[in-house]
Amino acid sequence: MRTIIVYSSQTGFTKKYAEWLAEKLGAETMTIKDARKKDDNYFAAYDAIIYGGWVAVEKIHKADWFTSRIEKWHSKKLAMFCVGASPTKYSGVDNLLKKSLTDEQKKYAKVFYCEGGLDYDKMPLGSKMLMKTFAAMLNGKKDKTPDDIAMAEHVSKSGDYTDKKYIEPIAAYITQ
Repeated sequence: MRTIIVYSSQTGFTKKYAEWLAEKLGAETMTIKDARKKDDNYFAAYDAIIYGGWVAVEKIHKADWFTSRIEKWHSKKLAMFCVGASPTKYSGVDNLLKKSLTDEQKKYAKVFYCEGGLDYDKMPLGSKMLMKTFAAMLNGKKDKTPDDIAMAEHVSKSGDYTDKKYIEPIAAYITQ
């Protein structure tokens, strides 16, 4: 099955997952920047198309590139994965996954979450300030919920929480 993984990566975590998944599936990878230069006919040769993007403010970065094409590509195997700093057990992850695709799009594609991390040294200033403000808000909160505690731990400092186990469900879905 000829497969391509298109991805957007800000600090390297999504790229890492795209490369791991490409290795497992024998797929090609392409950045979203390069994919946007291709016309849709370019993707006709692929049996499976996967999009991976990083999460910011409960949205998948550049996901519209993929979701706007699902109807055209519905005869292909389609998947989307997102990579964020949130722990997988964080309730916001389920909400993100539920709202990432419309009910119609869910008939043709599936979305997955991969725990990534934060690298404050590689982040642009705006993203860094946003995350630091969010971390300070969580840490200063009284009566923290388990979600608040887990999230505060993940976003207070740089950390790499990537794990190849997160690509397994994506690979299984694509190859079934």
